[in-house]
Amino acid sequence: MAEKQDRRIRKTKAQLRQGLARLMQRKSIKEITVKELVEEVDINRSTFYLHYTDIYDLLEKTELELKDELMNIISNEEPVPIEATMPHITALFTFVADNRDIASALLGPNGDVAFISHIEQIIAGHCMDFLRPYMADSDSDRLGFANAFCITGCVGLIIDWMKHDFSETPEAMAKMAYTLVLSALRPYMTDAAARQLMPKNS
Repeated sequence: MAEKQDRRIRKTKAQLRQGLARLMQRKSIKEITVKELVEEVDINRSTFYLHYTDIYDLLEKTELELKDELMNIISNEEPVPIEATMPHITALFTFVADNRDIASALLGPNGDVAFISHIEQIIAGHCMDFLRPYMADSDSDRLGFANAFCITGCVGLIIDWMKHDFSETPEAMAKMAYTLVLSALRPYMTDAAARQLMPKNS
């Protein structure tokens, strides 16, 4: 019985999250009411308040869940070599595709800029740990700038992917991101690292 109830709760929360995503693609979060959301997903108002205090609470908890899922993808006890990161990059694009509704809402014109900025900072810091061994010590400051450029570029790539209705596979987008990022970072790498990380022909 408990398992059935838990499944029902998960289904209800998923419906509310999907409804919020649809509404956020049309209007800002401050314009969305609980009444409008529950009508959107055909759920009783009282059911909403069993799980959330208001729309902002739903958004905050949704973002925390996404952040936790993202951290599970990018976190490793020991950094792997850059040339072995393709599965991780692919997993990131797959994560976006699997959560396309809420991702499109958060990255769209009515999205949460603060949340996206925080995610960018997390990924940027994680990437720096991978990149430092490949860079000359004298270019450590420039590496930070180049890394920030790449992270912002990847977010732009994802947004354009969304605008094209995810027409490319996560694998294709991951390969494109990997190639573009290495092209931007190669001037700041040691010569040996740059040669090692030249993309292989498929």
